[in-house]
Amino acid sequence: MTPGHYMLWAVIYFACLCSASLANNPRVNFREKEKKILDQILGQGKYDARIRPSGINGTDGACTVNVNMFLRSISKIDDYKMEYSVQLTFREQWLDERLKFDDIGGRLKYLTLTEANRVWMPDLFFSNEKEGHFHNIIMPNVYIRIFPYGSVLYSIRISLTLACPMNLKLYPLDRQICSLRMASYGWTTADLVFLWKEGDPVQVVKNLHLPRFTLEKFLTDYCNSKTNTGEYSCLKVDLLFKREFSYYLIQIYTPCCMLVIVSWVSFWLDQGAVPARVSLGVTTLLTMATQTSGINASLPPVSYTKAIDVWTGVCLTFVFGALLEFALVNYASRSDRAADIHRETMKKKRRELEQVSLDAASDLLETDSNATFAMKPLVRHPGDPLALEKLRQCEVHMQPPKRQSCCKSWLSRLPTRQCSRSKRIDVISRITFPLVFALFNLVYWSTYLFREEEDQ
Repeated sequence: MTPGHYMLWAVIYFACLCSASLANNPRVNFREKEKKILDQILGQGKYDARIRPSGINGTDGACTVNVNMFLRSISKIDDYKMEYSVQLTFREQWLDERLKFDDIGGRLKYLTLTEANRVWMPDLFFSNEKEGHFHNIIMPNVYIRIFPYGSVLYSIRISLTLACPMNLKLYPLDRQICSLRMASYGWTTADLVFLWKEGDPVQVVKNLHLPRFTLEKFLTDYCNSKTNTGEYSCLKVDLLFKREFSYYLIQIYTPCCMLVIVSWVSFWLDQGAVPARVSLGVTTLLTMATQTSGINASLPPVSYTKAIDVWTGVCLTFVFGALLEFALVNYASRSDRAADIHRETMKKKRRELEQVSLDAASDLLETDSNATFAMKPLVRHPGDPLALEKLRQCEVHMQPPKRQSCCKSWLSRLPTRQCSRSKRIDVISRITFPLVFALFNLVYWSTYLFREEEDQ
């Protein structure tokens, strides 16, 4: 072969390599082509972003927008303000036949825009939004993809603070439903309809962590609203949160139980230890009141009674009751002392009267010289009834004492009429207060736990 033939084959081989390179790298080698297509479909006088797309098959029906989202995080759920904050990637997809273009044999999959004002956009807004902002670091987190058959995909990352009306009757054994509502602001259902994307419209990031809640499940639904200006399409997502009870068990319920039990220590102190019993009662009462105030400060002032209000109220009543019990014991002890003094005074007077009577009788006997006295025998006969009775009593005392059972031994410690009233009050309080508190716990937990299961 001549050198010219070799040169021809080299040119052909080089051309084949270039064509293969173009086929393997369409995104790199079609940038200029994309620019021409964008100028062709979005050029001045060719596309008007103020006019909504037509309906299905080019009819005048409503434009259908499919919505889906990816829930990235939930930063907080505020009980006092009744709101929660989320960060999500929000997506909308619709068909705009005016944006069709040639995909060059399937090599051009889609066109990408970063300016949302270049094409028509649905006027969607979040109806229960309080605050919100876009993310612009390092570049605005937004893009628009235009597909060859005219489909438009809009994606943006946003952070929202949304209202979440809460029912706190079972707090902190409650479940809350927080919604995210999206609706059209100006286009009625005759022009624009929002639909959830088929399949998996809402996605949640794995290992979603919340400090005091657990996301149990979420539900998608429709919430079209009718106003004086027409009916508007609306979508909503209901997020079901369960409150984590372990935090409240450690921070609220256990300290309150400990304070109530500490207040019972005064029942075991001596009745005369007035400073110790008063200090213990007042300290526990003030601590319990401070605990209750701290709990209420983190919750909104609602008109109904919450489960935590019942708990703190009863615990405060028990602590206050222990303080009142000491006041009753102190009053009863002073009454007992007055009664003892009166009793001793009466005994002393009775002994004085008996002594006076004996002195008068002895004087009378001494003056009576004709009186005769019957001498009692110093030794009684065996058949004497008094001697037999004394012998029987000695035998009883000589017998070993019988061993009492545990129940009888415990029952023997209960207050009797021989005990003072103040002592009886203390002993009865040692038994009554724990029993009543245990009964309250049984009723409280069974009531609110069953109500929680019914509300599921």
